[in-house]
Amino acid sequence: MKFSIKNTSDFARRAELQFERGAIQTPAFMPVGTNGTVKGLTVEDLKSTGSEIILGNTYHLMLRPGDEAIRDLGGLHKFSNWNRPILTDSGGFQVWSLGDLVKITEEGVKFSSPYDGKKIFMTPEDSIQIQENLGSDIVMAFDECTDYPSTYDQAKDSMELSMRWAKRCKDAHKSKSALFGIVQGGMFEDLREQSLNALLDIDFDG
Repeated sequence: MKFSIKNTSDFARRAELQFERGAIQTPAFMPVGTNGTVKGLTVEDLKSTGSEIILGNTYHLMLRPGDEAIRDLGGLHKFSNWNRPILTDSGGFQVWSLGDLVKITEEGVKFSSPYDGKKIFMTPEDSIQIQENLGSDIVMAFDECTDYPSTYDQAKDSMELSMRWAKRCKDAHKSKSALFGIVQGGMFEDLREQSLNALLDIDFDG
């Protein structure tokens, strides 16, 4: 991945992310293809909108049809017939959205599949492996989403757990895809700054 700034205006900037599968102009609109495709649009329709990247959902693709099945079919790009860049989220938000149905530990998260009730345990390392199986151009680090509202101590504990997971994600990342970190810390500016500095120290691609 190559990143270059094209124009600036006060605190705003226009930039370009360059990948083997194409360039992305930022800021960018990223259509959501939860299950690998954007609902209601053909690939030709999607390209005609000027979309340069789509987002796939790790949580849902892992559960159905399965990341290994997609890998064996040639990856998410062939599965969806999309030859431009794809970003996959880590699955952290979807797991968090399960509320009381998920158990979060230092090692990872335990939850049940909404499709068949199967018990699943996902670690940061699992999230990275799943995304690499999918063949994503941009892989996101596995994080714990902070509840809102939350106390300062709750947000701090959550942020620190996400930073420990972020380091594990970096260590587990083996593919040539770009690995992006995620700033946490809730609504507390000093915690978000701590999170940002921790991610910079880990040295993510973005």
